[in-house]
Parts: sequence; structure tokens; C-alpha cells
Amino acid sequence: MVVDKRYREHAVFAQLSKYAEFYDNLSFTVFGFSTPGTVSAVNIDSYVFLAIKGTLESIHVVLYQGRINDAYALLRKYYDSVIINVYTNLYLSDHVSLENFVVEKINRWVEGKEKLPTYREMIQYIRSSERLARVNALLYADDTYKKLRNRCNDHTHYNFYQYMLLNNDEIYLGNRLAVLDGFSKDLGDIFVMHFSYLFYLNGHYMMASDYIESLEVGLTPQEGSQYLVAPFVQAVFDNEIKVRRMDLAEEIKNATSMMLK
Repeated sequence: MVVDKRYREHAVFAQLSKYAEFYDNLSFTVFGFSTPGTVSAVNIDSYVFLAIKGTLESIHVVLYQGRINDAYALLRKYYDSVIINVYTNLYLSDHVSLENFVVEKINRWVEGKEKLPTYREMIQYIRSSERLARVNALLYADDTYKKLRNRCNDHTHYNFYQYMLLNNDEIYLGNRLAVLDGFSKDLGDIFVMHFSYLFYLNGHYMMASDYIESLEVGLTPQEGSQYLVAPFVQAVFDNEIKVRRMDLAEEIKNATSMMLK
């Protein structure tokens, strides 16, 4: 284990805990929503979000042990999970209808009968979507995500000797903290991507509990309460999205009917 106090108290560990808590809260919030296009009795994203939470917790453990290289391999898994989640939601939205109540391509994946397309095919589908054109234009205005993906792959496949060294907690590496800073940025960039896409595809996922709670006790919900944003969502929007990408924050506010501040 790396015993350097600066390493063990690095902000990335609080960041990982914050993101894991967000996905945990989101999983609970969306559990009661149906997933149109599948025959699943529960919202499939609820379990996806819990799986992502688990990956983030695994990253925390591995990273704390000083295994930055292994952490990057798990970061690629987080990246893949985001792309899968965005692709499945977009594909369902594009293809479900009264005439096509069950979207077999996704439903068969849920049932374990068919694999999803390759990563390349999924990302091309996402990036070519007219519905996501505005957010895609901002996300891919430069090569940030291309470089991030390549960096994850390089770590996973040991494409450079220096990446193998980053899995050794028993040697001194002068750049260890700088690499940890970079890891924190990469982690934040993936989170921002996912948050942005979720608002475009399923803004109602971010809804506060007021509306549902009123219905559950037989009361008429306050007018417009279905557009109130859950406090944990607003907190992440303020402290993460606005801080990291104000351009995306403004685009999300303009594109959603949810009442973000």
C-alpha cells in the first residue's frame, strides 16, 4: 500500500464515494419506473446503476492500495457501462411503439439471449443520434473522450512499461500523484458524460419524490411537482457539472423540462 499521506488523502477518494452515492440514490429513485420496450418487471436501469456503484467502489479499493493501473482497467469498465446504459436507453426510445411493444434487440440482452453490439457500433449509434446532437456537439468538441478511452485501453493492455510500474506500490514513482490527478479528471469526465446523457434521455429519472409520494397517499400532487429535481441531483449538478463543464450545465438546463437551478 502507498503510505504517502498526500496519496491516501487525495480528493479522488471522496470523488469516488460521491459518485457511488449518486448512483445508489438514482437506483432507488428509478426502481418503480417501468422500462418500455422490455418485459422486465423492474426498471433495468436500477440494477445497472447499482452495478456501476459497485464498480466505483471497486476502483476505490484498488486505487487506495496503490494499483493505479488496475484502477484504470476498472475505469474502462465504468466507461463501457455508461455507453451501454446510454445505448440501450436510446435504442429503446427510438424503437418502442404501440406496434413494437417489445424491442427484441434489448429485451433479448436483458434475458441473456443475445449480446449487445460492439463498443464501436454502440458509440457510433449514440454519436449519430439527432436527438443527442446538441449534447454530442459539446461532449465531442475536442478529443478528450478519444484520448480518455485510449488511455484506459493502454493501461488495460500494458501498452507502455510505465503503466506496469503504476501497479507496483512498493517502488517510488515521482509522478504517482500527477497520474492520480489525471485519473480524477478522467473519472469526472465520464461522470459528466453519463449525467448529461441521462437528462436528455430520461429526465424524469431525476425527479424529486414529492409527486410520487402524493399519489401514494391519495393526494393530488402539487401542480408542476413532477418537474422538481431531487436534492441529491441538484447537489451533483451544482458541485460537479457546473464546476467541470458549465457549457454542458447550460445546455442541460435549456434542454430539460426539469426545474434545475
